[in-house]
Amino acid sequence: MRVLIVEDEPVMAEAIRDGLRLEAIAADIAGDGDTALELLSINEYDIAVLDRDIPGPSGDEIARQIVASGSGMPILMLTAADRLDDKASGFELGADDYLTKPFDLRELVLRLRALDRRRAHNRPPVREIAGLRLDPFRREVYRDGKYVALTRKQFAVLEVLVAAEGGIVSAEELLAKAWDENADPFTNAARITVSVLRKRLGEPWIIATVPGAGYRIEEPSGTGQSRG
Repeated sequence: MRVLIVEDEPVMAEAIRDGLRLEAIAADIAGDGDTALELLSINEYDIAVLDRDIPGPSGDEIARQIVASGSGMPILMLTAADRLDDKASGFELGADDYLTKPFDLRELVLRLRALDRRRAHNRPPVREIAGLRLDPFRREVYRDGKYVALTRKQFAVLEVLVAAEGGIVSAEELLAKAWDENADPFTNAARITVSVLRKRLGEPWIIATVPGAGYRIEEPSGTGQSRG
């Protein structure tokens, strides 16, 4: 999952971003409305976390533009405006959830995962493919019924691959969805993570490398898969 945090208090924004990373949620920060709109125009986010009172176009205006775009991106308003009228106006603008400051980071994570499940209502919460069983809410993975311990980053990469349902996922797409905007586009982090992940899942290999294209999950054949 990749989220955009629109928050003009740097310390709070960075604390949220760092906390979400520990939960395998990639997050970018926008400290004002103009930056938020720019990031939304060039990146694909699963959820927007909006403070309403920010410099430039307000959080309310950002919400209006997200709704008008028809993207269906869920919006979670994270703000100190805690009156019932404030919450009502937020929902009227198109917010899907509303959390007031101060808040507990764990609650934010739970709300984000709930919004992500709701967004992907056409996919089962627990995903299964090629003998894998991946539970994104509990962050658990099983291979042929056996639990596989993964790091947060390995789980995030596997979640993107499984969500593709056998489709090819490029290294650039993995960087965009499992890392964040600070990831070096020339890094080999995605390739290394996939290589280690493949070994953690064990043989026969189910993560195939498609030369010049990326990676995909496929039914194990026991032979002939590239380990790149």
